[in-house]
Amino acid sequence: MRGSVTFPRPARTPRSVRTHRAAGAVASAALLFPLLAASPSPVVAAESATTGLQRAFAAASAEYQVPQSVLLGVSYLQSRWDAHGGAPSVTGGYGPMHLTDARTALATAPHHSEGTEDPRGDDARAPLRPEAPLPADAEIPARLRTLPEAAELTGLSREELRTDPAANVAGGAALLAAAQRALGEPLTADPADWYGAVARFSGADDTATAAAYADDVYDVIRGGEERTTDAGQLVALPARPGLAPDKGQLRRTGLRTASAAGTECPGSVSCEWIPAPYEQFGDNDYGNHDLGDRPAAQSIKYIVVHDTEGGWEGVLDLVQDPTYVSWQYSLRSTDGHIAQHVKAKDVAWHAGNWYINSKSIGLEHEGFLAFPDSWYTEAMYRSSARLVAYLAEKYGIPLDRQHILGHDTVPGPTASTVPGMHTDPGPYWDWRHYFELLGRPFEATARKNAGLVTILPDYTAHQPVYTGCTAKGEPCVAHGSSAVRLYSDHDENAPLIKDIGLGTTPTTGVNDLSSRVSTGQRYAVADRFGDWTAIWYLGQKAWFRNPAAQPTAVPANGLVVTPKDGVDSVPVYGRAYPEASAYPAGVPVQSVSPLPYRLPAGQKYVAGDRVPGEYYYAVTFATDAHRVVVGKDLYYEIQYGHRVAFVRAADVRLTSP
Repeated sequence: MRGSVTFPRPARTPRSVRTHRAAGAVASAALLFPLLAASPSPVVAAESATTGLQRAFAAASAEYQVPQSVLLGVSYLQSRWDAHGGAPSVTGGYGPMHLTDARTALATAPHHSEGTEDPRGDDARAPLRPEAPLPADAEIPARLRTLPEAAELTGLSREELRTDPAANVAGGAALLAAAQRALGEPLTADPADWYGAVARFSGADDTATAAAYADDVYDVIRGGEERTTDAGQLVALPARPGLAPDKGQLRRTGLRTASAAGTECPGSVSCEWIPAPYEQFGDNDYGNHDLGDRPAAQSIKYIVVHDTEGGWEGVLDLVQDPTYVSWQYSLRSTDGHIAQHVKAKDVAWHAGNWYINSKSIGLEHEGFLAFPDSWYTEAMYRSSARLVAYLAEKYGIPLDRQHILGHDTVPGPTASTVPGMHTDPGPYWDWRHYFELLGRPFEATARKNAGLVTILPDYTAHQPVYTGCTAKGEPCVAHGSSAVRLYSDHDENAPLIKDIGLGTTPTTGVNDLSSRVSTGQRYAVADRFGDWTAIWYLGQKAWFRNPAAQPTAVPANGLVVTPKDGVDSVPVYGRAYPEASAYPAGVPVQSVSPLPYRLPAGQKYVAGDRVPGEYYYAVTFATDAHRVVVGKDLYYEIQYGHRVAFVRAADVRLTSP
């Protein structure tokens, strides 16, 4: 079984004894682990030691004889020390140590789809079948049920481990100590002696992934970290420059050796080749991607961030099904491991829009769609950012939100497809932190009261209310969010902005994109009133709260498009296809069909690339009939609503805001 780790169970300590030990743990930790006392900032150390979570790390360190720096480093790589209000991660991990209990999380989550799109999104072919939800009786791998193991080791209840951060930290310490014993290593005070245990804690089943995870943990320890958690607690990990762990322990972990041969990954991540099949079957049908010659024949302009809507093992089965969908890379939640399935030169079927598919690389991040109020691990964020930075540099893809797309910002290619487009990775994906890891942090780029804004709430402090996160329909757990809600007036009691393409009444549902914008997206300012800012959005004036004391947007620069003089409005498109005269004989003309939206005169929308109309004709298994059709009509990509869109350059003029 992938990632299976069984820890020896020590004799349980009675609860009363554990409680008594914890009371004096801060002092005893300093005695048991003198190396942890060093700190570059005595003031910070003194302040942080007074917080409950910092004391919990010290207590668990003392009780389970795990160096506090190791505990803090592992926890940072899992959750950045956040407890997330007791909500599970995308793979059912709870608390600062990300103790996994996916079965419990699945049992309490609503089982519904957030989209019914055709992943291929090509009118020239019949649609693929919709995605199937995770079966209720699906096997949960060992790496997604470490919380029950921690309960056995500590004697603490599963509920305590899920909801009490201090208990959660103790559970993580117990798992680390058990992993150390299983390797035959002593419970020493020197963090350099814990490399193998940290590698095993990752849940990885191969040495490369386990080593990449452990290396990240020790990078955190060497550099030190300090941050205020989502619960408002300051936690500090003093830097340990020069710390050199015993990497030889990796040989004794018993993990398999995985090869990176055939992959297109940076050396800073663990990566293996698990190919998606290119096979012919049935009535001249084939799958599950199209062969191409990118970037020679077509440029690669986008990277699309998805979540998998299922667990790792099921996702690997899905991408190896020749009758269904594909994407270039999958990323595992618990340890950041990457599997590549489709070469970058080829076109995967993943985004629900053939134009975007043919010009993008798709990244699927492990996560259950059934957990709509979930969070993503730091290990996966870091691995994903390294991969995206590598691909962006290799293919000349700008690092901004009009090129690094969420699946939720990919437009429906036609009017009929708009309601079914997917909404992942959702409002809890931390775009602000992600772009910091990419080395392109969002920030103000213009003076106050500029004509453009970049959406930039404080992720942790910004906690809009969402609904639809549980089977009973209760409000979602209060949680940081990248998304900002939009109203029809400068009043939170005003109606939410309506998306006419969806044809539904807007709600606060976690998967309802009608009336919200996302971190890093840029919009033209339409108006201001006190603490409120209005932007042009879906052909309307949309308001959001933007108080100076806690802004949700910052001034930005850039160019905008507006309709050419003399017209009331211009059409908006979900794809940039060529004009009919551009198609050669043998290639059927694809319709340039507008979406159910307009860009009215007087409104402005942020412009991205200016691109020629382009269509990749690839409907046969043999590639000799494949053609890239490029037209003379030019389009601008624009930030139109929550999703991007396209307008014909001939219909608009480019201007400063």
